[in-house]
Amino acid sequence: MTDTLLDSRNLAFELYEVLDAEELTQRERFADHNRETFDAALATARQIAEKYFAPHNRKSDENEPEYVDGAAVLIPEVKPAVDAFIEAGFQNAGRSFEEGGMQLPNLLSRACFAHFQSANIATSSYPMLTMGASNLIGKFGTEDQKRRFFQPMIDGRFFGTMALTEPHAGSSLSDLRTRAEPAGDGSYRIKGNKIFISGGDHPLSENIVHMVLAKLPDAPPGVKGISLFIVPKFLVNDDGSLGERNDVVLAGLFHKMGWRGTTSTALNFGDNGNCVGYLVGEPHKGLAYMFQMMNEARIGVGMGAIMLGYAGYLYSLDYARERPQGRHPDGKDPTSPQVAIIEHADVRRMLLTQKAYVEGSFDLGLFCARLVDDGKTGSTDEQRQLANELLDLLTPIVKSWPSEFCLKANELAIQILGGHGYTREYPVEQYYRDNRLNPIHEGTHGIQSLDLLARKLTQNKGAGLRQLTGLIQDSIQRAGAHASLQELRAPLEQLLQRLQTTTQALLTDLGSGKVNQTLANSALYMKVFGHAVIGWRWLEQAIRAEEGLARGNTADEAFYRGKLQAARYFLTWEVPACHHELNLLDARDQTCMEMQDSWF
Repeated sequence: MTDTLLDSRNLAFELYEVLDAEELTQRERFADHNRETFDAALATARQIAEKYFAPHNRKSDENEPEYVDGAAVLIPEVKPAVDAFIEAGFQNAGRSFEEGGMQLPNLLSRACFAHFQSANIATSSYPMLTMGASNLIGKFGTEDQKRRFFQPMIDGRFFGTMALTEPHAGSSLSDLRTRAEPAGDGSYRIKGNKIFISGGDHPLSENIVHMVLAKLPDAPPGVKGISLFIVPKFLVNDDGSLGERNDVVLAGLFHKMGWRGTTSTALNFGDNGNCVGYLVGEPHKGLAYMFQMMNEARIGVGMGAIMLGYAGYLYSLDYARERPQGRHPDGKDPTSPQVAIIEHADVRRMLLTQKAYVEGSFDLGLFCARLVDDGKTGSTDEQRQLANELLDLLTPIVKSWPSEFCLKANELAIQILGGHGYTREYPVEQYYRDNRLNPIHEGTHGIQSLDLLARKLTQNKGAGLRQLTGLIQDSIQRAGAHASLQELRAPLEQLLQRLQTTTQALLTDLGSGKVNQTLANSALYMKVFGHAVIGWRWLEQAIRAEEGLARGNTADEAFYRGKLQAARYFLTWEVPACHHELNLLDARDQTCMEMQDSWF
């Protein structure tokens, strides 16, 4: 079997033909970089992912972390992998040279990290969480907090987590019960319980820094009363050395169907009344701060879902090319040679569906990564504002759409392998199990759809939505310059026109107070909106593929033809099917909402 980490040709297509990564080197922050340095970073990421992450992916799945004497014990291969990741600089790939980073664009950092997510989603989660936690302290922490916690985190000595979920509340953060009492010395005493804390305990670092949501005694009710605290596993002395163990107890480990190599923990804070925490920023503004880490994590979860779908697609593609079985339907001679299963039309359908889902999602994930760069280093205030508005709108899509449809790609990978697909001797069943967690990670589809329809569409008076609509219309117009794309752009144009009408009607109903009725079918809206976005990204890829063909490089002809065929599949098979959901949305169908508890 060939390598299934990531198609390097497709990555180059995305970076240099679709998203124009080289343009970023014209900006002052990235002026020391060029395509050669970008490719060198990508090559190093692939090398480390292949050498240290991929080899223990199966072993960590089969040998979950164990709870031993109050601590989590991992297989020994995990630490050398994360150490190699840190030593190569990927923990700080986007940080400035002055901070010891590579000063890479976020687009390249995400592309590098995609290799690790594909190779081993469980092990890659430890540095991913740490990067998010350190970014949070770096932006909102005091100078003392940065010295004690942020610096050791970017140095790779401390790791981080986010501690939100509580046993009784789940996703309903307004109901959290963890409390923080002022201690009189500027610190606080934390008391409460958190569950499903990924990376909540492990032996990979000197210290673990938990970013904990809790409420002060004078907190107003609901989410407006949430504050954010740094709660380290070990206290940190003034000179930076580790002090005594904080009152944070590992209560146990959860055993999930996937990501088995990532510790999923239950943590008790303050069982002995002496759990020290430090307030980040202002009181009662913790959820607003935490949204920075949550949004980073949502994009990270989306990229993880993409890479698991991608790995399954590439493996099943290779398998289909090598596995002989059966003959063509018109082949009547049983003594004739069997054909590889990729010769069967239905196998090609399943492979093409996977390609459309994973490569469309991959394009969207990297597009959002590029928006982060534009939001931070765009040449004008307007350019930065536009990028941030569009990223806010697309965040629920890049989290949820790949988590649903790249999981479907994993289902198809299993189907292509037939009976072997369901066995542990082949990796596709693990890819599926690992990916099945992503529809839950960082907010369910339902929560993301409520965020999209109830908040993101109208944010900044609908600026993000207007911008997205304009970009899609621009791609549709530019596609008209290519005769072969006429039939591909028409379904997207029709969907966009109808989606605009439906959206306006839904927002009107929301504005008139019909909240529950309007949001009852928000998941349908999320699916249609996501399909419109992915359809746009496929049309954009198709335009670039036509441009590539026009350049006449015969070595790339098959690659570009494959892009055009995948675009054709998504835009002529998937996009038109969205009109069924739009019919239900337009009718304000209440079938699900009106179902009674007793009727079940």
